[in-house]
Amino acid sequence: MQPYEALLVVSFGGPEKPDDVIPFLENVLRGKNVPRERMLEVAEHYYHFGGRSPINDQNRELIAALRELLAREGPRIPIYWGNRNWAPLLPDTLREMREDGIRYAAAFITSAFGSYSGCRQYLEDIARAQLEVGEGAPDICRLRFFHTDPGFIEPLVRNIGAAMSMFDTPPHVAFTAHSVPVAMADTSPYVQHLNEACSLIATELRHSDWKLVYQSRSGPPGQPWLEPDIGDHIRALHSSGRRELVIAPVGFLSDHMEVIYDLDTDARELCRQLGVRMERARTVGTAPEFVRLIRRLLLEPCQICEPDCCPRPQRPAHARL
Repeated sequence: MQPYEALLVVSFGGPEKPDDVIPFLENVLRGKNVPRERMLEVAEHYYHFGGRSPINDQNRELIAALRELLAREGPRIPIYWGNRNWAPLLPDTLREMREDGIRYAAAFITSAFGSYSGCRQYLEDIARAQLEVGEGAPDICRLRFFHTDPGFIEPLVRNIGAAMSMFDTPPHVAFTAHSVPVAMADTSPYVQHLNEACSLIATELRHSDWKLVYQSRSGPPGQPWLEPDIGDHIRALHSSGRRELVIAPVGFLSDHMEVIYDLDTDARELCRQLGVRMERARTVGTAPEFVRLIRRLLLEPCQICEPDCCPRPQRPAHARL
């Protein structure tokens, strides 16, 4: 195993100010069949919080924690940060790495679960950035999936347990993850990985009253996406007489926009209207176990994906007309 000369944190990106919101969303949706009305609807989510996504500051906090840990315990390598959709963009980061003499780096992708959008698309972004940078662009190898690693599971057990402790009787737990097109889920381990993580957490909590549901759908109405949606699930719970709910966003590493708007704002308001008491569990964020997990991954061989792993989902022929 060749020692890594640097760590590259690869993430989604987000706007820093109101003027960034529309250009950012246009980057996200370029080439996708998402109605502009839906884009403008999502833009309002960002404007609700001053036009600034929390994801960038959360990545800065994670990188700061990693730098402190690596400086203390090694490997003593620099950490870089590159995003898919907003500054710092991957091509700019790879140019900086080339100028610093970095030839071989590990990529930590801020997604715990395998899917096209959570894995292969990031690898394609890195490859495009390498082509754009040209000669001398560093070789990049991604670190492995970690959805069942104790460094990911244990902080979630603690956070979900803390939310459950707010109730006098055991509440229902709804694990949430970002919905994706069914065509994408069918060609990736996304749902399997999510169920494995949820099962481990529920076992640790000794809690059997749980369900994996989805949120933040963005595709056209006629395209099948993973269900049930968290809103539909809340309504079903209410109809069955359940009034106590913990929402655990297992599919997200930090409390970014899909968490603070879709759950803390929309889902919470729906619960208020229906008379369902809801507590939302925290994500892993910069939990010490999670930061140490990333360091451990740096000491392992990188993950080599199969050529047909998590392929780009094919749109039906009628959708391409």
